[in-house]
Amino acid sequence: MKQSLQLKLGTQLTMTPQLQQAIRLLQLSTMDLQQEIQAALDGNPMLEVETDEVLSTANIAESNAQQEPTAGSESAIASSSGEHELSEDSWSQNIPDELPLDSRWDEIYGNYSSGFDGDKLEFEHSAPGDSLQDHLHWQLNLTTLSAHDKWIGENLIDAIKPCGLLGTPIAQITASLHVEEDEVLAVLKAIQQFEPTGCGARDLQECLLLQLQQLPDSTPWLKQAKDIIERHLGLLGKRDFRQLSRRTNLNEAQLGAVIRLIQTLNPTPGERYGREETAYVIPDILVSRKGLRWQVDLNGEITPKIRINNHYAALVRRADNSRENSFLRDHLQEARWFLKSLQSRHDTLLKVATCIVEKQQGFLEEGPEAMRPMVLADIAQAIGMHESTISRVTTQKYMLTPRGVYELKYFFSSHVSTDSGEDASSTAIRAMIRKLIDTEAPRKPLSDNKIAQELDRQGIKVARRTVAKYRESMGIPSSSERKRLA
Repeated sequence: MKQSLQLKLGTQLTMTPQLQQAIRLLQLSTMDLQQEIQAALDGNPMLEVETDEVLSTANIAESNAQQEPTAGSESAIASSSGEHELSEDSWSQNIPDELPLDSRWDEIYGNYSSGFDGDKLEFEHSAPGDSLQDHLHWQLNLTTLSAHDKWIGENLIDAIKPCGLLGTPIAQITASLHVEEDEVLAVLKAIQQFEPTGCGARDLQECLLLQLQQLPDSTPWLKQAKDIIERHLGLLGKRDFRQLSRRTNLNEAQLGAVIRLIQTLNPTPGERYGREETAYVIPDILVSRKGLRWQVDLNGEITPKIRINNHYAALVRRADNSRENSFLRDHLQEARWFLKSLQSRHDTLLKVATCIVEKQQGFLEEGPEAMRPMVLADIAQAIGMHESTISRVTTQKYMLTPRGVYELKYFFSSHVSTDSGEDASSTAIRAMIRKLIDTEAPRKPLSDNKIAQELDRQGIKVARRTVAKYRESMGIPSSSERKRLA
């Protein structure tokens, strides 16, 4: 095989460790960035938190050297402390036999007792984070049922779904436990008296009836509400008020009162248990109105300010190749790279947010209906960056505006053509659809076709299926489900 030399031209992208670090920091959310900064502080001795309360190592050493006590000062401290020494008899005489209370019983045990009425003491278990099963098991243990019935009750509670309804048929539970059906039904009836009312029901009808049975007999329209739930629940679900009024012999006003009573019931009584804790959003960008312009600032309180420790940096010697000096030199270089990448992230985020605010001033001043169509390429072209960089910057980053907190991704939307030749944002169209639905007549809600026609009158060409897609994305039910009595 003959050997030869050849020249080739080509391009190759090489990412340095510094560039990789900068890209990684750019796409981190606020919480992830705080963890990354804390990891850098723990692993690099050259970095320290920049606060007024924390002194650097050099300052601490100087202050310790200046505050070394002398023999005279020690004697002065000893003499001053001796003046405050009192005998046990002198200070014990000032303490009364009964000390005043600094708290009351209900302040400490208020979560476990709801009140005392004569000989009846009611307890309420409301430990935060408990699941529905935990809450029902706690109530089961307080009952006077036998051990056998409690065993059946535990199996029934385990079969209850998170919404509160029983998820397994009674016949299947009876067969799996090898007990009589009457025993299971008796224990189930006891569980259905637990809180929240309606749990353990086998279907929606039984769930609503259990809640109605807990209401006082003097409740207005209680009898009519039970009759509708027992006999006409299907018509109520279809919102066929005309047929419902004819079969119940109720006029429109009376039927409206009955329906309002039914609407106070909870079809999913178990939902409020076992919910995940609310995750609060901390905005990265703060937008405020300053005179005639909008001011865009970074939220400086979300990330700790760090800097290089000058004392340790001064220990690095240039010509020294010892292991200790190499350790300090390497960590100093890493600290500088990290600070530079962190600053680059802040600058890029501020630049992108400022450009978004400039293009979406109509939204800030007039609301979602004035949102302009905008894609990542528009911002990338305006600030001279790649679309992938804009995508990383706008992911899990939030902006606080006078109209609320929004993710940066919210300001990007597709466009729809209009009669004027300009494009309308899909976000603005959603806002228009919601406004039309909010102002519709309760008796005759607008269909998707009617909404499309109304938007067409405003110069926006939107198909009926597009209106349905936007309506469903906002969680708005169909026109038949929105129909209600005035």
